[in-house]
Amino acid sequence: MKKKIFKAIAKLNKKILPSYSKKGLELQKASKVQMAIIGWKLWVTKNSLD
Repeated sequence: MKKKIFKAIAKLNKKILPSYSKKGLELQKASKVQMAIIGWKLWVTKNSLD
């Protein structure tokens, strides 16, 4: 059940949130908001794969 919810959130994130890896964003130059989005996407992806 938990895994299905995180997979749905991951699909939603992919459609809504920007992809910084495609834009070539360097982590050292990322703003706090960008870092929060990256962390959120990482956390959701980690939980959807477990």
